[in-house]
Amino acid sequence: MSTTPAAEKTNGLAIAALVTSFFVSVLGIILGFVSLSQIKKSGENGRGLALAGIIIGFVAVGITVLIIILQVVAVAALTGAVVESVEMG
Repeated sequence: MSTTPAAEKTNGLAIAALVTSFFVSVLGIILGFVSLSQIKKSGENGRGLALAGIIIGFVAVGITVLIIILQVVAVAALTGAVVESVEMG
């Protein structure tokens, strides 16, 4: 009778970090760091999931900031063009 070793447990917060990083980036980042801390203490699996959640979260935040900056620049350029055309016209 052979026994198979018990499957190692995956940290639940690491899974949550990965999933939430796609929808609420900041929450994914926070959960990722918390789960990394838990994994370090408990030895559970899920380090890659936690890191993926952190990375995806930071990339999403960076893209969001870039989009906001581009929108502000576009609005400023359009506003300047409208003011200039009104003054000339």
